[in-house]
Amino acid sequence: MAAIARRRSSHIWTAFYRDHTGRQHCRSTHCTDRKLAQKIANEFEDGAKKQRTLRQLQRVLDQMHELVSGEKVNRLTVRAFVTDWLATKGPEVKPRTLDFYTASSEKFLSFLGSRADALLSEITKPDLIGYRNSLVKKLGAKTTNHHIKLVRMLFRGARRDGLIHDDPAEFVEPVKRQSTSTSSRRAFTLEEVQNLLAVAQSDVEWYSLILFGLFSGQRLGDLARLLWANLNLESAQLIFRSSKTDRPMILPLAPPLLRYLKSIPFPADPHTPIHPRAYEIVARQGRSGSLSIRFGDLLTQAQLREKKTHHKAKDGQGRAARRAPTQLSFHSLRHTTVSLLHASGIPQAIAQAYVGHSNSEVHRHYTHVGFANLQAAAAALPDLELP
Repeated sequence: MAAIARRRSSHIWTAFYRDHTGRQHCRSTHCTDRKLAQKIANEFEDGAKKQRTLRQLQRVLDQMHELVSGEKVNRLTVRAFVTDWLATKGPEVKPRTLDFYTASSEKFLSFLGSRADALLSEITKPDLIGYRNSLVKKLGAKTTNHHIKLVRMLFRGARRDGLIHDDPAEFVEPVKRQSTSTSSRRAFTLEEVQNLLAVAQSDVEWYSLILFGLFSGQRLGDLARLLWANLNLESAQLIFRSSKTDRPMILPLAPPLLRYLKSIPFPADPHTPIHPRAYEIVARQGRSGSLSIRFGDLLTQAQLREKKTHHKAKDGQGRAARRAPTQLSFHSLRHTTVSLLHASGIPQAIAQAYVGHSNSEVHRHYTHVGFANLQAAAAALPDLELP
């Protein structure tokens, strides 16, 4: 028969029992009731000697708990808990954040396969390490860590709600980021920008988006959502709210961008999108991923990037393979803006405030930069000869 004892200054009973090999084990019963703790200890020993499965043991323990306390134990499967968790998060987070939570959760459930319908308590740390390692084969370190962060949130919530005793994700370490010496994005050269604008000349919308990206330094998603109402051409201002930082932005329009905007007709309805096709895509999909792919095609046409294919290679790599690092993308225009400002002698704090850098330290500087300094930054950008 198993023995139980309480350690000094603790109300929790600890079980001492032997397995089928005669080896002794010590395990907390997580129980303060002596009678129930003894039954749990006996079950530990009985299960160890019979090599009983965790699910069988959990079922017996739940029955004993219900018998002693009169309360039924609520055990959820991984899939059921994820569904409930997402429903709870819906009103608490932004739609884009919820979209990521949903997609990331589906990725995790897909990895688990049939075990997604197992109890939460059956998922172990090795399961989660296996998931992490499967992700890093296909994704970069940063993206992998985002997905692992979601898993941590799930199991931390389950533990907080009393659905599991131990959190298997607590000590799953993030992936170390690869060296950025060869994979980080870089800025465009002015010659590359000219080539890109020349290629985009036949597509007015992309031509405009590139100019906005270069002379405002803003993200593709924010530029795609712009309405004509966001512009004040008389005061030469761009007024919008950053979707990433949720911070209102008032930026001076750089002279080349202002001249371009004054050269095209202002619509009768100011709530008309400046870039209708891009606006429709982002409104429908909630993200700018498709636009980034289309911009990649422009880079290929401008001979600034090799054409990407998804054909299965001889080594078995295809869509499932981790994407090769891309040094040029639409986000590179943001780096270009900052680089051009630095080259013109604009202080770092002003340059980063101009593009709306999300870093908290820069944000504190932003409140003291002043609009006059931002105007000076806009005027410092080179006056390109537009194609």
